[in-house]
Amino acid sequence: MKLPTQDQVRYHGERWAWVLGLALLAYLTFPSSAGEAAPLLETGKFADRDLIAPFTFAVSKSDEELAREAEELAASVKPIYEFQPRGLDSARVAVHTFFANADAAAEKGPQAIIQAAREQGVTLTIGEAGYLSKSGKRRNLERALDELLDRTLALGATGPGVLQVEQAQELIIRRRSGETSVPRDQVMSYAQYLTRARTVHPDKGSSVGDAVYLKLAGHFFRPTLVPNAGETERRRDELRKSVDPSKYIVRAGDRIVGAHEVVTSEAHEKLVALRNDLVRRGAATGRSLGGLLGALLRDGLVLSIYWVLMLFYRRETYRERRQVTLIGCLFAIVIAGAAAVSRTLPQHPELVPLPFLAMLLTVLFNGRVSMIAALILSVVIALQPVYHDTPALFLCVVGGVTAALSVKSLRRRSHLYAAVLVVGAGYLLGALALGLGGAWTAATIGWGALAGIANGLVSASLTILLLPLAESLTQITTDLTLLELSDPSRPLLRRLSLEAPGTYAHSIAMANLVEAACNRVGGNGLLGRVGCYYHDIGKVKNPQYFVENQTRGNNPHDRLKASQSAQIIKAHVADGLQLAAEAGLPDAVTAFIPEHHGTTEITYFLDRAKKSGDGGGLKTSDYTYPGPKPRSTETAITMLADSVEAALRVLEDLTPTKIEEVINHIVRTKVSQGQLDDAPMTLQQLEQAKQEFVRIISGMYHNRIDYPESSGGITATWQPAAKT
Repeated sequence: MKLPTQDQVRYHGERWAWVLGLALLAYLTFPSSAGEAAPLLETGKFADRDLIAPFTFAVSKSDEELAREAEELAASVKPIYEFQPRGLDSARVAVHTFFANADAAAEKGPQAIIQAAREQGVTLTIGEAGYLSKSGKRRNLERALDELLDRTLALGATGPGVLQVEQAQELIIRRRSGETSVPRDQVMSYAQYLTRARTVHPDKGSSVGDAVYLKLAGHFFRPTLVPNAGETERRRDELRKSVDPSKYIVRAGDRIVGAHEVVTSEAHEKLVALRNDLVRRGAATGRSLGGLLGALLRDGLVLSIYWVLMLFYRRETYRERRQVTLIGCLFAIVIAGAAAVSRTLPQHPELVPLPFLAMLLTVLFNGRVSMIAALILSVVIALQPVYHDTPALFLCVVGGVTAALSVKSLRRRSHLYAAVLVVGAGYLLGALALGLGGAWTAATIGWGALAGIANGLVSASLTILLLPLAESLTQITTDLTLLELSDPSRPLLRRLSLEAPGTYAHSIAMANLVEAACNRVGGNGLLGRVGCYYHDIGKVKNPQYFVENQTRGNNPHDRLKASQSAQIIKAHVADGLQLAAEAGLPDAVTAFIPEHHGTTEITYFLDRAKKSGDGGGLKTSDYTYPGPKPRSTETAITMLADSVEAALRVLEDLTPTKIEEVINHIVRTKVSQGQLDDAPMTLQQLEQAKQEFVRIISGMYHNRIDYPESSGGITATWQPAAKT
């Protein structure tokens, strides 16, 4: 067995990666469901049967309930304040140091005391320094401050503004010996410390002494009760974590809700909890490894059917990565849309955007491609557990198939209205079939039909809106674009009709032939017609060098060498490709310009060159069109029609027999020259094309009766009156 090459692996891997991606998208977007064991019953609705707990499980509290309960418990924790004796020690040391320095500086006068105080961060006035220069005053102040610190900081005092922002009514005071719960208003604040300071004032009668005392009391204050935010938050976290996530326990065999009973909020909570437990146990699609692999395999196998069909029966699409990408994106849109519907209105699968995919694929490709895609996606959607209790498969098939059929021919805006009606009618019949079988009410059937009509309307609107983008991505030319290109007022066609009227008339005549023949053999008649309109646009560069645009007796080729004439004739292909590129014509239309000549010889000038004696240095390639040969049914028929139409203009007295013989001769010649080797046409199709040519041309060149000249008519012997 030959192993695939690296290029082959990459080629197919880029296309099959969509299957895995789409299966993963379905797994991630669709909600899990426990099917029959725990159906999604809404609160206030009636249960259609008894629902019994198959095993014991817990009903968990909601996230909001857990958060609320956790915060309530956390709020019950009293803030912890640590008693720190080093604050008292620091204050005492600072007081004694200050007064020791003041004692040393007192002998040098007030200025020395001011300097000593400044070194400890205290600013004194000259009067306050004079007050401190007295030994007795200093001793009294020092004793008063020691007493103040013992009465306040030793018991515990908080810093400025701390208690003002504290919300708790009780605090925990932690000392070495343990913790004590104290009301907040009994804990000393900085303001209360200053109030206590006044009660031990050593010299209340002296204003200067009062100022010095309060200044020193405030300066030497150190908080000895400090909030322990970390410990407080830790205790709160412990309480938050201690919240029991279970609201209550449902025992195995307990009835969750009885048949025909109203589903209460409590019963709904139990069903949700049971569904989640089933998911964890692997009894439903879940987020476990087994659930992931099972869902991917299930959906991937179904999606693979479509990719296999493309690989074997739609190779032209499978080969184009752009087209596979568009199909993958449309599949993803439908899957995501179905998942969104399942999370909001799972009872209305009529809203799944499957008609949009079917319409767009029909316009871009054909009805078979879109119909198979709709069927595959219908199965994928119906396989999702959330849709097990709904007629999703039936309604998706009805909507997708009717949408694919509704836009089989999209050439006028009115076709969109018909598409909406067809899709709506499909959903109506589907809802009616389900309603009659399931005893639905008329209102339920009506709402289903209205949802289907709305889906059809939105799908048709999106198809028209996104069609240009899809054409640009896939480089597919749709009928709507071809109809726009067939407008005679388009610049290229208008220029052709004005500057090369003979070529324009020739193109119109060819278009009628080609369209009829293409439709007969199963080709795209509209593409054939539009391709004929543009196949000779290169002739507008030098219209007078082509016989259909020349007046009698005025042929500029008579003044040129055969080789020069051949080059001018060949140039109309390159000129046409250039004009097509400038006008932005799609590739499908541009292909008609070189392929309708293929690699045939310019026989007239080749023969003239040989007769003129230039045969010695003659190169046949100089008298051969650059090609390529026709590679589609439409361009092959155009080649035949071009030769047939030109040949018949040379002959006189055309009869159906002569027309048929000419057509047979031209077809045999093109086949023998190998010009149709690359065209995907069978001998049967060639025969059908010839028959259509005979039918159309016989009608174009039919005989007319003579009208009497006496009544202003024209006869076969008519001659213009001689001028007098």
